[in-house]
Amino acid sequence: MSDCIFCKIIAGEIPCKKIYEDGEMLAFHDIRPQAPVHFLLIPKKHIKSVMDMEPEDTPLVGRLVNKAQELAKELGCGEKGARFVINAKSDGGQTVDHLHIHILGGRMLSWPPG
Repeated sequence: MSDCIFCKIIAGEIPCKKIYEDGEMLAFHDIRPQAPVHFLLIPKKHIKSVMDMEPEDTPLVGRLVNKAQELAKELGCGEKGARFVINAKSDGGQTVDHLHIHILGGRMLSWPPG
């Protein structure tokens, strides 16, 4: 998608502070962190939102969650935990129309978030 900021990050057109990358996904630090650990994990395949997934996207999203867990542990959240957030569409708080997982940790997170 030519107007998608995450697709531009994947393509290298916009820089990011990369944590991890492979053929299917990219993880990078959030530009406005809300916790000491705050990164995003996105699929390289453009999927608009979790509400727009197709059944064939299920294995990819499972691998994303698994990698999110692995990276959260590597960044120090293994013992006390982290929050994994997938916002979906406008009422769900999604601001970029490309499926992404926010991973936050490194401090106690309140609930509800707001």
